[in-house]
Amino acid sequence: MPDDSQNVISGGHLVAKALKAEGVDRIYTLCGGHIIDIYDGCVDEGIEVVDVRHEQVAAHAADGYARVTGKPGCAVVTAGPGTTDAVTGVANAFRAESPMLLIGGQGALTQHKMGSLQDLPHVDMMNPITKFAATVPDTARAADMVSMAFRECYHGAPGPSFLEIPRDVLDAKVPVSTARVPKAGAYRASTRSPGDPQSVEKLADLLVHAEKPVVLLGSQVWTTRGTEAAVQLVRTLNIPAYMNGAGRGTLPPGDPHHFQLSRRYAFSNADVIVIVGTPFDFRMGYGKRLSSEATVVQIDLDYRTVGKNRDIDLGIVGDAGLVLKSVTDAASGRLDAGASRRKEWLDELRAAEQAALDKRLPQLRSDASPIHPYRLVSEINDFLTEDSLYIGDGGDIVTFSGQVVQPKSPGHWMDPGPLGTLGVGVPFVLAAKQARPDKEVVALFGDGAFSLTGWDFETLVRYDLPFVGIVGNNSSMNQIRYGQAAKYGKDRERVGNTLGDVPYDKFAQMLGGYGEEVRDPADIAPALRRARESGKPSLINVWVDPDAYAPGTMNQTMYK
Repeated sequence: MPDDSQNVISGGHLVAKALKAEGVDRIYTLCGGHIIDIYDGCVDEGIEVVDVRHEQVAAHAADGYARVTGKPGCAVVTAGPGTTDAVTGVANAFRAESPMLLIGGQGALTQHKMGSLQDLPHVDMMNPITKFAATVPDTARAADMVSMAFRECYHGAPGPSFLEIPRDVLDAKVPVSTARVPKAGAYRASTRSPGDPQSVEKLADLLVHAEKPVVLLGSQVWTTRGTEAAVQLVRTLNIPAYMNGAGRGTLPPGDPHHFQLSRRYAFSNADVIVIVGTPFDFRMGYGKRLSSEATVVQIDLDYRTVGKNRDIDLGIVGDAGLVLKSVTDAASGRLDAGASRRKEWLDELRAAEQAALDKRLPQLRSDASPIHPYRLVSEINDFLTEDSLYIGDGGDIVTFSGQVVQPKSPGHWMDPGPLGTLGVGVPFVLAAKQARPDKEVVALFGDGAFSLTGWDFETLVRYDLPFVGIVGNNSSMNQIRYGQAAKYGKDRERVGNTLGDVPYDKFAQMLGGYGEEVRDPADIAPALRRARESGKPSLINVWVDPDAYAPGTMNQTMYK
């Protein structure tokens, strides 16, 4: 508690006040002597302290919490190995454009460069993977620098910030009058830019006159909570829409403008392609998969992303939701905005979509044993409700799911993002279930991915956070195994990628959750229902065919 008789306050309590001002209602942490004064401050400010078993989990959970809530997440870890353990989580948030603050401990300033316990150059290590990284040099600056770090999280596209706080700076007390404690809502501006009006008008004109337009709705549609504007655009102008990343679920399955399996065909044949909130990275073939004949438009929060790796015809920097709304408003009232003549184009794409589905149907309904991964992900897709938030954590098995699983509502899909990090699943479950206890959380893990952070399944049990977990178990790191077989031959396909036959159902039971094993595809759906009804954290261990590979795995350029 602050010492009212002296009218002083400690650094840890100043940090907690700044977190409260930002709207942070819980921190994810693994304890350490360097950081405990922050815990004491959090108790006074009513901020929940959620303790996990590994700092990577704390960082991933802060990332996940930001994605689900729209507020920045926060993880607090100790110095040295505590901070290095969290590096992967921060890096994942950096590539996924997720706003979070990592606070790391540090040895006392009075022992700077003397070799204090767990002393490392944290800021130097964090600089390349954050939008802002700094040391708090003085106790009176603690709250001010926390608010500064949050401000930097929202510069351009969102991302993580890092602060290290030396132990003596954190524990010291200063007169309240000398400390700046920024007021909630008064220390950073709105980042919602509607884009350049002339460019918006130009895009509206392009879409009105387009014969075969197509739009890709990426993660920034959800980041900016621009779902309604995106839906209004595609329905008003009758434009087929594809979704990736957190943009999945913008349109529900079955919507006449929702397309998934015909994206390559659309990108090859469209005359106008609008890419919203997705960089031209490996997921987009660095922009090369878009027709060279098409007019390409890119909308993004980050100026540096627009036109990177591929020339564009028009670039708009701004908030996805506001830009799309402005485009719809600008196009409305121009005859029928070109909508009626696009029926043929939508029919053409729907036929391509159906052809792709028909080709896959036998595998989706396969009764083979071991179970075909397509059958597993098809059963999961059928199991989801409108309130099911789906999390994918794995390599090959999640690549299968990306083609089949369709979230039924916006913000109900979570994957690591472009860093391709394994191990996000359990921490994302933790964050999602705490942020939205009203939602059902369904998570699909590869057996390799689950192994990385799976011990925090116990954290889910300890906090009583029920979810439906499925392990697609082939006792392999199959995405890598495929590449090794393709490059070096079948006699060398099993080097460094084969795991033991682990009964993850028994692991769940051991930790107090619900577990069940499935070997027959007919048993998948009943097992999922029993997991749902158990009211516990669960793992359904499904033995899948180790010799079945996802098309996305086989098409990866690194293996060619």
